[in-house]
Amino acid sequence: MTAMTLGSLRSGTPDLCSIAVTGTGFPAADGGVGDVTWRIPEEVAIAFEYNGRSHAVMMATPADLEDFALGFSLAEEIVGESSDIERIVVQETPLGRVVNMTVDPLRLLRGSLRSRSMEGRSGCGLCGVDSLVHAVREPRRVTSTLAVEPAAVAAAFAALPDHQPMNRANRSVHGAAWCEPDGTIRFAREDVGRHNALDKLIGAVVGAGVDPASGFVVMTSRCSFELVQKSAAVGIPLLATISAPTALALELARNAGLTLGSLSRGDGVVLFR
Repeated sequence: MTAMTLGSLRSGTPDLCSIAVTGTGFPAADGGVGDVTWRIPEEVAIAFEYNGRSHAVMMATPADLEDFALGFSLAEEIVGESSDIERIVVQETPLGRVVNMTVDPLRLLRGSLRSRSMEGRSGCGLCGVDSLVHAVREPRRVTSTLAVEPAAVAAAFAALPDHQPMNRANRSVHGAAWCEPDGTIRFAREDVGRHNALDKLIGAVVGAGVDPASGFVVMTSRCSFELVQKSAAVGIPLLATISAPTALALELARNAGLTLGSLSRGDGVVLFR
């Protein structure tokens, strides 16, 4: 797979995809009100195209778009392997970014390019899906037998803030990290949308030639069902989030053989059976 990207789209750029704004804060140093400067995250329209055909428009942080494209394609089961995508081209337009992927039509999974009738908002993983059947699809079965200790998950959560440069700047974005079985963080991505952050992370892991099933994922969000679907699609065996999963997310995870976890009181974690 070859790719063209815009250099300014990486999360390591100095502005961290955020802009400075001013406001009035309370309390100031003297106990009253005073001027403050904050950084807030960018949120732009990202249009995904396959072979020149528009598929979805997602509202997202304009960083790591190659990873986003690859991860979205795998997590939404549009393609089955990263090698199915021959080329990724990112173009900047006045209205947002267009990410066009060249894929051999024979490699597209059956029915995978259902058109979406509206944009995917940053907080929504399925906006525009046109039927309930497509919305709550049964996740793939996870076959990994990886064993992860709760202490490893706790260690990953403790280390996660050190891998969130955007959030340190703007305090507004979600983080997702892929970890070794001992809790060591290898990859991390950030975005205003939790599902976008996971897509970007999946793309980063697979793009580096690492098997997602050989580690686990921690995220700074609640666990909704679409995160389970995306994780299962690439074989991730354990997904831990700061907040507890929804009932639907836990049901789908159990059906898929995927373990869910969350933070508990203090520095503890819970792995749901």
